[in-house]
Parts: sequence; C-alpha cells; structure tokens
Amino acid sequence: MIVVATNVLVYLLLLGPRTEKAEILRRQERQWAAPPLWRSEFSNVLTGYLRRDLLDLPRAVALMEEAELILAPHEERVSTEHVLQLVSTSRCTSYDCEFVAAAQQLSVPLVTEVSRVNPLGRLASIKLAGEGC
Repeated sequence: MIVVATNVLVYLLLLGPRTEKAEILRRQERQWAAPPLWRSEFSNVLTGYLRRDLLDLPRAVALMEEAELILAPHEERVSTEHVLQLVSTSRCTSYDCEFVAAAQQLSVPLVTEVSRVNPLGRLASIKLAGEGC
C-alpha cells in the first residue's frame, strides 16, 4: 500500500505527460490510499476541465467514479492535531500535511510530485517530479 497525493490520481486518470509513470506505479502498487480530502481536490480538478470544455459532464462523472473505485476502499481519516503538528514544523499547506499524516499513520510511502512534503519526517516520499518548498 501507498498513500498517493491527488496529483498522482490526476496523472493516472487524465491523459498527460505523467500518465505513463502513474500507470507504471499503479501496476506496481495496487492498493492506493489517501485522506478524504482527495475527493474535494479531484472534484476541483474535474471542475476546471468542465469549465474549460475539456471534459463533458458524463465523462467527469465517470472519472470521479473510477477514482472512487481506486481510493474509497482505503480512505484514511487523519486527526486535525496530527495535521497541525506537521504544519507547525514545515512550510507545507495543511492540504499537503493531510497526505503526509495519512502515510505516517499507515506507515507507508507517500507518492507525490510535490517534494515539499519530503522534509516532514522519517517518511520518504517517492516523487514523480517536482520542486521543494
């Protein structure tokens, strides 16, 4: 099992330059987890695609359903206290820290392109690409 940031899910389900890497990751690790925040973040990405007419509504709904099949079985609730402890020792957003907290709770790697989550503890992030804080 791994915790994946929402951007990794986006790369998997919306065709782009990082889709192949996300597909390889999915074949290598079938159990993906995330905090419930992923739903709002992914829905917001779909909203952007809808508003720019890059997706129609039925396709957006289908993508959300596909994402739910991947992540809903392994949603990891995190405590606000844990997230704020991480926030207080980093420059990361509370959004990023929710994913870090989920990975720490499950004692599994966090996969993201946002390397700024890497300094937040003993947990090593696997990055598809990205810059630091």
